[in-house]
Amino acid sequence: MNHHKGIHHITVLAGEAQTNVEFYTNKLGMRLVKKSVNQDDPGTYHLFYGNQAAEPGSSLTFFPWPMAQKGKAGVGEVVNVGLQVPKGSENYWKDRLDEYNIAFETVEVFGREALRFDDPDGLELDIVFEGEAKPKIENIDYIVPAEHTVQGFWGARMLLTEKQHTEMLLGELFDFEKVTEEGNQTLYQTDAPIGRNIIIEKADNAENGKNGRGIVHHIAFRAENQDELDALQQKVGKKGLNPTQIIDRHWFKSVYYRIPAGVLFEMASDDPGYTVDEEFEHLGEKLILPPWLESKRDRIEQMLPDIEAASAS
Repeated sequence: MNHHKGIHHITVLAGEAQTNVEFYTNKLGMRLVKKSVNQDDPGTYHLFYGNQAAEPGSSLTFFPWPMAQKGKAGVGEVVNVGLQVPKGSENYWKDRLDEYNIAFETVEVFGREALRFDDPDGLELDIVFEGEAKPKIENIDYIVPAEHTVQGFWGARMLLTEKQHTEMLLGELFDFEKVTEEGNQTLYQTDAPIGRNIIIEKADNAENGKNGRGIVHHIAFRAENQDELDALQQKVGKKGLNPTQIIDRHWFKSVYYRIPAGVLFEMASDDPGYTVDEEFEHLGEKLILPPWLESKRDRIEQMLPDIEAASAS
């Protein structure tokens, strides 16, 4: 798999797990690529959605907590997630959102037409029309036809009171280059086919959000492998940002740190990927636990609600 710099995954707090699964698989047509648990709280799910190829740059992941209060996005957070779909799919998606009674508005994101709406927990999403469809993958269900389906992330927007330091980190660590500005928003890009855009929106005042469902927990950026992750971790440490040690997440290795502007950043390796413990054609069908939690499977399964992902009929 070719390595590009850009977004690896974005993780969000959600409410009820089944509502989350239905929305992202049935309504938005994304593929449930991994059904696992929150490794820091194994009595709750960690659900991973992606494109049909399950590539880095397409994984929108959720920690569903049914009792969570609704959050409110604020300064120092990722406040919008953009999903890329092929140009020419505008009418298809307007009709689809109408069909599911999902209220949306048509907006322009740096010259690209987009549809803006909230997920069931209040996460602000954009469907951004750009580029071509990827070739159809055989033996994989498509709920949304391949020519219209979600290709992966278009990007993410961060609401920050400062721009300079974050801009420097995006450039030095992840090769994002400043492309253009519109009002109080600045667009940064890499050469990745998906997950290539970050928008920094400069906030006028420091209005803090409220944590809860619908709030982005962290944004992860791609490292090619553990060697590059190790080098990035040292680079971040030299900037005085107190990164964690490399943490084995089983499908990738991770390093976390909070940037001065408030956002929790993760760096995640492209390898070994989601097929390390499941066949590609059967990703997301069973509850997968990392090896160190396998001995507790019975207890974990008793705590988790049953969930059913949509499949193409």
